[in-house]
Amino acid sequence: MRINPALCIRCRGEYNLCGLSYCPVLAELHAKYTLKNIINKEHIDGSSPPSVFVGRIGYPRVNIYPATPPVHGDTSNLEDPRAWLNMGLEDFLSSRLSLIRGSMRVRIEDARNPSRILHDIQVMALSSNSVDSELMLERPVSGRYVLDEHSPPFGPSSPLQKLRINSLPPPPRIIDKVHSDTDLSATEAIWTLYKHGIDVHHISRLLSVGTLGIGKRRRLVPTRWSITAVDKQVSDKMLSEVRDYPLISEYRVYVRSIKDNTFIGILTPHTWLYEWAEAWWPGSTWNLWSGDTVLELDYEGYWGRDDYPSIGGCYYAARIAALEALRSMHRQAAVILWREIYPGFNLPIGVWWVRENIRAMFNGSYEKFYDLRDALSYTAKFLRLPIGKWVSRSYVIRVLTKQSSLTNWLSGG
Repeated sequence: MRINPALCIRCRGEYNLCGLSYCPVLAELHAKYTLKNIINKEHIDGSSPPSVFVGRIGYPRVNIYPATPPVHGDTSNLEDPRAWLNMGLEDFLSSRLSLIRGSMRVRIEDARNPSRILHDIQVMALSSNSVDSELMLERPVSGRYVLDEHSPPFGPSSPLQKLRINSLPPPPRIIDKVHSDTDLSATEAIWTLYKHGIDVHHISRLLSVGTLGIGKRRRLVPTRWSITAVDKQVSDKMLSEVRDYPLISEYRVYVRSIKDNTFIGILTPHTWLYEWAEAWWPGSTWNLWSGDTVLELDYEGYWGRDDYPSIGGCYYAARIAALEALRSMHRQAAVILWREIYPGFNLPIGVWWVRENIRAMFNGSYEKFYDLRDALSYTAKFLRLPIGKWVSRSYVIRVLTKQSSLTNWLSGG
């Protein structure tokens, strides 16, 4: 069966757009990694970072998976995306796949009146430090891992019989306060935590295990949904502030090249517009079987968007990083974010990869221009795809120019 590569890039293992009952990309990756590092034990004793994964299959009945590596000590780097960014991909993958999961089937509304095990899982999730814990499993774990476009990887699992917590560091005061406030909406709780310096990665875990929001409405949220929900809600809140800031006075071009990826950020002196685009080379994660590079793009205007972007959760992961940068500058801009993914980058490792790289890019140096054409000419030096192809698809550039001359010039027309 020949699969249209554009479908893989839009689907990313989530919607079965190819018509198959499974994702052939993920199936191939699972076949590659399944037989490695199987732990033939029913008792996992270690220090959880802490880690929890909530699945989506069967919603509103889902599996929740507390996870721990079979080692003791400070394992907090296993839940620290900023630390992951400085690791080699193989080291990152190996460390995350060491997180052994115990699975338990629950209803999403059980978060409001949890069983003893679910309560312990929720309490673990509040902590920002390693939690000594033991998983008693029904049988040795299988070799199947979590490799997902949205969430970071997790190790194999087995049904959970018992969870024992041997040490429990207290959560940060602001987390304890927000968790205890059952009159605070989830949206208010998320923003309060973010304003107090709690990273969105931790906030998404708290939302996922049902520890935020009005008490009678609390529920478990699948991990991949909670990640995007937090990125979106925080960036929506920041956007309401950024719209009131003055415009930047020049064009700024940021470039970051890392591990078979190139990230480009262009800030332009215009009211808020935003686009996120990805060009996947043949042999990269979601373009394994095509001979052509596939470019996908999504965008929004001044008031944002109400529907879910076809390009997926990376859209909001990049958006929050861009708005963090503008908020720190106290400036408003139209934002162009482009990413090229080359052969060799062939693992789905989660949207954290986009968020942290865009954050790092905007924390780095930039080149300043006073003409869009000059900014794009400079940008072209760092891209493998011809700049004319990028410009011809760009929503922000189309709005900025409102004419075809720039596109024709860049494409040699």
